[in-house]
Amino acid sequence: MNVDLTRQAQPDTDSGTTLASRKKSLLASSVGNVLEWYEWSAYAVFAPFIAAAMFSNSDPVSALLSTLAVFAVGFLMRPLGGIIFGRIADKRGRKFVLVTTMLMMATGSLIIGVMPTYSAIGAWASLILLAARVMQGFAHGGESATAYSYVGEIAPPHRRGMWGSVAFIAIFGGSVLAYTVGGVVTSSLSDTAVGQWGWRIPFLIGALLALFALYLRRSMEESDVFDAAQKEDDQPSIPRRAVVRAILLMIGMTSGITAAHYTWTSYISTYAITQQGMNPDTAYWMLVIAQLIALVSLPFLGLLSDKIGRRPMLGAFAVLMFVLQLPLTMMITSDGWTLLVATTAALLIVAVPASILSSTLSESFPTRLRTQAIGFAYSFSVAVFGGTAPYLNQLLLGLDLGWVFGVYIMVLAVLTGVACLFMKETKGIRLEDV
Repeated sequence: MNVDLTRQAQPDTDSGTTLASRKKSLLASSVGNVLEWYEWSAYAVFAPFIAAAMFSNSDPVSALLSTLAVFAVGFLMRPLGGIIFGRIADKRGRKFVLVTTMLMMATGSLIIGVMPTYSAIGAWASLILLAARVMQGFAHGGESATAYSYVGEIAPPHRRGMWGSVAFIAIFGGSVLAYTVGGVVTSSLSDTAVGQWGWRIPFLIGALLALFALYLRRSMEESDVFDAAQKEDDQPSIPRRAVVRAILLMIGMTSGITAAHYTWTSYISTYAITQQGMNPDTAYWMLVIAQLIALVSLPFLGLLSDKIGRRPMLGAFAVLMFVLQLPLTMMITSDGWTLLVATTAALLIVAVPASILSSTLSESFPTRLRTQAIGFAYSFSVAVFGGTAPYLNQLLLGLDLGWVFGVYIMVLAVLTGVACLFMKETKGIRLEDV
C-alpha cells in the first residue's frame, strides 16, 4: 500500500473552523457512544438482580445463567446490526445511523426499566427482556461500526490513533458510569429495595440521558472522507479476496481483545460477588476505579501508536495477556483490594490494543465498504468471543473448570498476536488511499 506523504500532511492546513467543527462532531459522537455503552453495560452490572426479577427463583444458578444467556443473545444480534446498519451508513452517511441507533438503544433501555417482573406475568417477562436486548444488540452493532468509521474518518491522519482512542474511552466511560450508578444504588438502598425496584434506576436514567445525546448528534457533520467517496464518478472495483482477507484478520485481531475486555469489565464483578463472596458495593467501586485508570491511559496509548505503529501495540497485548491472565484471576479473593489490583492490571493491558481499535479498523477497509466490513468483522468477533465470555465463565465455574476459561483467554491472545504478524502497518495513512 503506497502512501503519498505530501498529501498525508494536508489535514494540518485545514482551517480553524473546520478543525473546530470536527472536534464538535467528535464530542457529539463520543457522548452518544458513552451513553449507549452505559445502557449496554448496566445490564451486566445488575445481572444478579435482573436474574431474580425476570426468571424463576427456584434455581438461582439457572436464573443467573439465563440472564447471562440473554446478554450473549444481544451480542449475537450485533453482526446482523453491523452489516445492515453498516450498509446504510456506507450509502446514506454515518450521521443518520448514529442518530437511529441512539433512539433504538434508548427505547430498549426504557422497556427494561418499566417492564413487569416474572412474578407478575411469568415467562412473558423473560420474553420481553429478551426482545429488548435483541433490539439493543441490533442497534449496538450498527453504532459501534459506524462510530469507529466516523471517528477514524474525521481524525487527522498523523493523530488518528489518539483521536481514535476516544471510541474506546466511550466504552470504558459508559462502563464506569454504569458501575458508578450501580455503586450508588446498592450503597443507598437495601438489598431488598434494589431487588424489588432499585435495579430499574440505571435503565431509566439511560433513557432520559439519550435525549441529550440526540440533541448533540443533530449538529454532527458528515465526514469529508465519506462525502468525497460519494462524489467519485469512476470508482475502481474492490477485489473480494482482499476484503475477505482483511475481515478475517480483523476478526482474529479483535478476538483476544474483546474476550479479555468483557471478562474484566462485564463479568469479573459477578465472579467476585458470586464466587468469592465479595460485597457488591465493594466490587462495583473497585471496578469503577480500575476502569477510570484504564480510561485515562487510552489517549496516551493512542498517541504512542501514532509514533511507533499499531502492530507493536497489538503484539505487546498478546504477550502480556498470555502471561498474566491466570495469575491475575487467581489473586482475587473476598478482599476488595485484590479485585482492584487484578482488574487495574488487566484493563491496562486491554487498553493497549483498545486504544487503536478505531484507527486500525478504519485503516483496514476502503471507504465504500468501511462501515459494513467493520460492522461484520468487529461485531462477529465481539459476539462470538466477547458476548459469550460471561456465560462461558459462569458455566465452567459451575463445573469446577474455571481454569479452562483462563486458558481460553490465553489462546485468543495468541490468535490476536498471530493476526498481528500478517497485518500491514497502517499508521499515518490517508483513508482515501486504502
